[in-house]
Amino acid sequence: MATPARILAIDDEVGMRVGIERALRQFVITVPALDETISLEVETAATAEEGLSRIDSFRPDLLLLDHKLPGMSGLELLEVLSRRGEELDLLTIVITAYASIDTAIKATKQGAYDFLAKPFTPLELKAAVRNAISHLIVRRRARALAEERRQVRFQFISVLAHELKAPLGAVEGFLMLLSEPGAVEDPDKRKHLMDRSLVRLRGMRKLIYDLLDLTRIESGTMKRELSDVDLVDVARTVVETMAPDAKQNGVDIRLECPERLVMLSDRSEFEIMFNNLVSNAVKYNRQDGTVTVRMRDLDDRVIVEVEDTGIGMTEKESQRLFSDFVRIKNAKTASILGSGLGLSIVKKLADLYDGSVSVRSEPDVGSTFRVELRRSPAPSRDAGGTPGLGELIGGVSRSETSLARVVR
Repeated sequence: MATPARILAIDDEVGMRVGIERALRQFVITVPALDETISLEVETAATAEEGLSRIDSFRPDLLLLDHKLPGMSGLELLEVLSRRGEELDLLTIVITAYASIDTAIKATKQGAYDFLAKPFTPLELKAAVRNAISHLIVRRRARALAEERRQVRFQFISVLAHELKAPLGAVEGFLMLLSEPGAVEDPDKRKHLMDRSLVRLRGMRKLIYDLLDLTRIESGTMKRELSDVDLVDVARTVVETMAPDAKQNGVDIRLECPERLVMLSDRSEFEIMFNNLVSNAVKYNRQDGTVTVRMRDLDDRVIVEVEDTGIGMTEKESQRLFSDFVRIKNAKTASILGSGLGLSIVKKLADLYDGSVSVRSEPDVGSTFRVELRRSPAPSRDAGGTPGLGELIGGVSRSETSLARVVR
């Protein structure tokens, strides 16, 4: 279905008004950059005064404005409209039989987008209207993207401030207690407060590392070194690294993998992926629970599954998991610290391999995270999409950049 655009033609010649309306009545504009089709609604006015009143009721997107009009001239009307600025959000094409450089300069200074000299053919009119409407639609879309980017950036900063404020406040409180003479004399209590401070600080460090990983992925600045990597060896390394935490929580980690599974990939990306999946499976597990890491080679695809016997989730909770800063908060997870970025990073890394991430979970039974990857990733592929954290921190989004090119 075509999006409508409104055009108001102001000209004192009846024939010109009828001709413009007839030429544009069935005219449809396509904007390939946005994959959008624009239909036109056309109204006319004989004087600038009539046009001015029609503007407020009709709210045109494009004004076809005659230079010489009885009463207020076209340029005088243009000056009135320019004072209203972005309130109107329209473009103006000045049309006149008195085409001259001087007139064009005056019209441009008053805010006219284009200049069309009489007499003009229907094809010339359509070409001018197509350019103006395309420019207007792209400009509006770019403005909407910029506003979306501002909103996402505000939300990101708000969430980040909250995630850093809580541990900082906790550590500050613990240190204030420890610094007061005689407040905490029991060595065991002092050790407990110091241990809690260290746990909070490790959580902050994990958040910072996750943010760095995320911004590198989304901004495209992460250097990828693709080679034949044995994913089983990567998984074994991660399991060995996680063994102390798993033992502390009474969790047993098992590997059910082939002897070797070689894939063209970046080893560091898979280290990040396995670290996030296995660490989550350990953290959200129960005492004396198990974590099972499975891998399968399906010729053109690789399947990675990490299953735990932990606290599980409802279906509604599972649907939110792979967004930035999402953590499932309930009575069972209240004491578990995390950045809320780990699974978001896993999803973005899977995207680099034309892959997908999913989860099956049941409360009090456990969860199984499944990552499906293509065997031969495209080296130039990145985790594109809507403006991400890396783009918000370090530059404009790809969408805004491409729109800017069209506008120019």
